[in-house]
Amino acid sequence: MTWVCKTFKELSTKELFNIYMERVKVFIVEQKCAYREVDEDDLIALHLYNTKDGRITSYCRIIPKSNGIYIGRVLVVEEERGSGEGRKLVERALNLIEEKWAGKSIYIGAQEYLKNFYKTLGFIEIGEPYSDEGVMHIDMVRE
Repeated sequence: MTWVCKTFKELSTKELFNIYMERVKVFIVEQKCAYREVDEDDLIALHLYNTKDGRITSYCRIIPKSNGIYIGRVLVVEEERGSGEGRKLVERALNLIEEKWAGKSIYIGAQEYLKNFYKTLGFIEIGEPYSDEGVMHIDMVRE
């Protein structure tokens, strides 16, 4: 397994294509959400992913904003779910954030069924659950 963290400008066209393919597969096809998957946040984000045998196995983007750092588009490919890959991904993202932006609040719009997972990583719920394209989410923060 190989971990990679790059800015948008550092990504090759093939890396970007592979990231978008996995994001579309998970967020649009699997979750049946018809929304704009590619957005302006991709341009300012750090893109963190893991590969196994040349294929992306997990991915998230880390977005620095004036009020804190946001983790988004967290995914683990279907065949790696339940293997601990998601925990490794988020832990690595948190470590990168601490190195680069120590002391900043870290936010995530978590799918509601994963809120207990994120609580084990130090996140707390803020606000009420809400529907995002038919998928229930809860905003969470780690101070």
